[in-house]
Amino acid sequence: MSRLAVFISFSGEGGVERMVLNLIEGFAARGVQVDLLAIRADSAHLGTLPPGVRLIDLGVRHSGLAVWPLARYLRENRPDALLAAKDRAIRAAVMARRLAGSTVRIVGRLGTNLSAALEGRSGIARWLRVAPMRLLYTSVDRVVCVSDGVLEDTVRLTGLPRERLQVIRNPVVTPRLAEQAAQVVDHPWFGDRAQPLILGAGRLTEQKDFPTLVRAFARLRRQRPARLVILGEGRHRGRLEALAAELGVAGDVALPGFTPNPYAWMARADLFVLSSAWEGSPNVLTEALALGTPSVATDCPSGPCEVLAGGRFGPLVAVGDADALGDAMARTLDAPLPADALKGSVAAYNRDASAAAYLEALGLV
Repeated sequence: MSRLAVFISFSGEGGVERMVLNLIEGFAARGVQVDLLAIRADSAHLGTLPPGVRLIDLGVRHSGLAVWPLARYLRENRPDALLAAKDRAIRAAVMARRLAGSTVRIVGRLGTNLSAALEGRSGIARWLRVAPMRLLYTSVDRVVCVSDGVLEDTVRLTGLPRERLQVIRNPVVTPRLAEQAAQVVDHPWFGDRAQPLILGAGRLTEQKDFPTLVRAFARLRRQRPARLVILGEGRHRGRLEALAAELGVAGDVALPGFTPNPYAWMARADLFVLSSAWEGSPNVLTEALALGTPSVATDCPSGPCEVLAGGRFGPLVAVGDADALGDAMARTLDAPLPADALKGSVAAYNRDASAAAYLEALGLV
């Protein structure tokens, strides 16, 4: 039986962690023994792992400090392959393999458009992030990117030949998605559906650009009654609350914080909105479509255009354009696409199909 090591830092409550755990479930369902090598193994995402998955806490708090314990693991356990999720984990995996004298196959997973994430940073900050990639990624056996946009960006940044990279869609649609979506939401607004409910979800950080969503909602709110819920937590909470008050919509904006089950909210929302400044492949947008929820998104780099098929399954607007976003929200509320069409649009984002593609890339088929 194959043994696969999966190396990840649980640095937040974001989509990367959820997608990697979905993959692990898919691997286990196919009979693969998985060692989950975790940094910060106290994540809220880590609950009950499936049979055949062994959690190994590397005992460090940063990927750079994981090189020695990871090398020790490789020497002692000799897995058949290693999947490293996120850039810093990929770099640490390459160094650990060298230190261990191992020949294990390394596949790296990249889930964000790094050029967009580094926009506005100083030249030295960008160099410090990209130079190690150009140096170390030549030793990675294969790089998996979550979207075409991430692949194109990675080719530009690393100089790797295109044949060393491939796109595998995220394992968003899982067998338990419908079950989680059917759970009860404990919030008074779901008892009063006279007003449409609009949902956003993600960490309250610069990347998700929720101020643009609040401004777009205020524009919509001047035209009709509506309510906005933004699920997630982060350092921008105070800023969003102040903005909602300034725009006079604080009474119709709720920030319930992080929830481990956003799908029950998505399934009941009248509209889902992604307002991000950049993405890799937006999982929350894919999840909303998988639940049949009409959606609107910014055309940010990268992913929303691919998920929405260039606007076929939901409007795309320019990043930061609150007026255009508000207008698109109004149009979609007035004429939503059928739920079945939305669900069918994300059939490629199936957990089992994604897990099978990863196992092939890892050489474990």
